[in-house]
Amino acid sequence: MARYRDGLKQATCLLEAAAWHYAVKVSCGCGHFALFDPHVLFWRFHCRGWPDDFRAVRAKMWCRACRQSLGQKVRPRRLDLIQPYPRDMITLTQPDEREWKRILNRYRG
Repeated sequence: MARYRDGLKQATCLLEAAAWHYAVKVSCGCGHFALFDPHVLFWRFHCRGWPDDFRAVRAKMWCRACRQSLGQKVRPRRLDLIQPYPRDMITLTQPDEREWKRILNRYRG
């Protein structure tokens, strides 16, 4: 369910970020960051049966650069939403258009 800050809606899960077209920026304490397309990130979590709220998303992600240098998984420090879409986002497999519309209708319904 969306939160409100200063009268504006704020997404609390990946489905809301995807429905409202916000890119997801994941930042590590070391300074590295990655930008994800919210549709594919939601689809990945949905297909695996993982919860899509931002606390659960943060617990599933880790910094690849820190993993290579330190040899252990380092969880991201921040998850931010960015609009408009940047061009250099990480994209994975897209959901089928029919399936995506079914999910959105269930969300809005």
